[in-house]
Amino acid sequence: MEAQPPPLPVSVLPVQRWRLWLHLLLVVPYPLIAAFAGGADKEAKRSALTGGWKSLLIVCGIELMVFSTILGLAVWLSRTTRDDLMLRSRGMGRFIVQGMGYSLAIRFGIGLVMGLVAAVLILLGVVTQEAIEQFVNSNRPDVEKLVDVKALKNDPIYFWLTLTFVSFVVAGLREELWRSASLTGLRKLWPQWFGSTQGQLVGVVLTSLLFGIGHLGQGWFAVGVTAVIGIALGTIMVLHRSAWPAIIAHGAFDAASFALLPLVLK
Repeated sequence: MEAQPPPLPVSVLPVQRWRLWLHLLLVVPYPLIAAFAGGADKEAKRSALTGGWKSLLIVCGIELMVFSTILGLAVWLSRTTRDDLMLRSRGMGRFIVQGMGYSLAIRFGIGLVMGLVAAVLILLGVVTQEAIEQFVNSNRPDVEKLVDVKALKNDPIYFWLTLTFVSFVVAGLREELWRSASLTGLRKLWPQWFGSTQGQLVGVVLTSLLFGIGHLGQGWFAVGVTAVIGIALGTIMVLHRSAWPAIIAHGAFDAASFALLPLVLK
């Protein structure tokens, strides 16, 4: 019988509320930076991760440096510990297996739900198959603004860096650390509302909406899909009391998406 996950971490260090407020104000709005950047560069023809693998590393390095500075300052202010962030790595082998499984389950679940909704609408005569195809094509995520599809097809170094470093570190680790730090801030500032498992799941929904808006530059369809994915990943994190299964699932999901991207667009 599998052991029950440990209770949600509760910090015992005394921290002034102004420090917790600053933690929250530093961390939570972070995804909106991507939304504003995408809006300011809406007509740009170049992708954010363009210019070959060297430029890819430079851009990703800058993003990681900015995020690390913000997170480090927030963690220092709020005296947040590794346990608060649910980063204990005991049982990493199990977390990797779980993360890979969750990645497949999330992809399958999203595809199944979207397919069922489309089928019901067609059977009820609400829309036609052609209308659904037109809607999907006109509202698909504008991924060309994120990655260089040509480089994915023709540059093996760019391809493998995208599937490994970008997917598991820049996306998986960075974004799930953001989620964990946001939930920690909510839990420490308002323990009566967000201190329980149910309260943390409410926090997951709230932060996932911001997570979705952070993808506004890729279109509104991407906002909705990433918000749903964020809810799934946040739920995994809270139920396992660990960020690692969510980090692995996030990275695997993105890696598979990038690998299939040239074929799907073609």
